[in-house]
Amino acid sequence: MDPYDPTITDPAFYKVIFENERVRILEYRDEPGDVTHTHRHPDSVMVTLSAFRRKVSAGGRSVEVDLRAGEARWLGAQEHAGENIGGTATHSIFIELKEPPPTTAKTVGTPLGPS
Repeated sequence: MDPYDPTITDPAFYKVIFENERVRILEYRDEPGDVTHTHRHPDSVMVTLSAFRRKVSAGGRSVEVDLRAGEARWLGAQEHAGENIGGTATHSIFIELKEPPPTTAKTVGTPLGPS
């Protein structure tokens, strides 16, 4: 098991709600002021179930993101820590892909946070 798996680094926030050989689906919940430890996500789709504001940090840089409820965002594979810097709870779903990207896929660098 990967020690940077978010269900290991932050089990109070991340819960596996479905898993098979191709995908894993995580539910994420936190409250204003909550901070996660550094963890990894493979290529994923994030679906926001609530509106929230976060700071996502990795490699000495940080970005702040404001997301509305009901958004679906691509999250390229990355390692980061997060902090709820808003005034509302975060509730989101991560659909993590277990299959590697196609060999014809072009990578333009990994952005920090959802895109």
